[in-house]
Amino acid sequence: MTKNWNEELYKALMENKTALADQWLQMREKRADSIYSADADQKYEMLLREQNALTTKTIASSLLDDKKEYHENHEQWAAMVAQSRADLGTPIYEVLEAVHRFRIVIMDFFGSYVTEQGDVITKQHILNWNQSIHSAFDLLIQEFSKKYYLITRDRMKAQHDLITELGAPIIPLGDTSAVLPLIGDIDTERAKKILETVPAKCIEKEVDRLYIDLSGVPVVDTMVAQQIYSIIQVSSLLGIETVLSGIKPEVAMTSVQLGIDLKGVRTFNSLQQALQKVGR
Repeated sequence: MTKNWNEELYKALMENKTALADQWLQMREKRADSIYSADADQKYEMLLREQNALTTKTIASSLLDDKKEYHENHEQWAAMVAQSRADLGTPIYEVLEAVHRFRIVIMDFFGSYVTEQGDVITKQHILNWNQSIHSAFDLLIQEFSKKYYLITRDRMKAQHDLITELGAPIIPLGDTSAVLPLIGDIDTERAKKILETVPAKCIEKEVDRLYIDLSGVPVVDTMVAQQIYSIIQVSSLLGIETVLSGIKPEVAMTSVQLGIDLKGVRTFNSLQQALQKVGR
């Protein structure tokens, strides 16, 4: 009976997966704060061995005629490693270096296996295996990079949303009053986010009087003044009274130069003064 050499190479890789992992781990160097460091904690070596076993299984299964197992292994590996490295904050280049090193290990094994089998292995076998193995590694890198990007992108978005939330907090003062303390520089993006989120937050919290305190804003330029005026207008349309505090002379000057009419808005030098005169 003619041997299925694809299955034979698959079996050989699986039978030697522990030795392959040992060889790969021996290639590590000392690297500060890295899961791939030669002196990393023992728990990380155990994790690397577990994941490397799946790497070997994935590469080996690419040789089989039935690709179902390969695609399942491929998807599982990319998702598991991407999540693990993102959780550890591992730079993507370190992962690619580690995959490259294991590619070398696998190709060395492949070369030894072909030599051991002698003339029974044809040139076509060698070409097909070479293509399958390299394609499998390339696809692992591609899928890992995609999943790693999606994970880190979602985390960055969540962090950005949190910063935005903290940058325009609606702090309740009573049942229907709240204060919006603006602190720090306000650029175009932040001003846009404030305009987009503040009215909605006021409706959600059932606020009908909003104190906007500008005492913590070092510079109020044309753009910021316009956005604040827009917040006042939108709030007014929603039935929310707006009170401005922390108005500096330059803010007043900017408003006048822009033709912004604040006659219908109560303004005060400080939040304390506003609360004393208007109440909560």
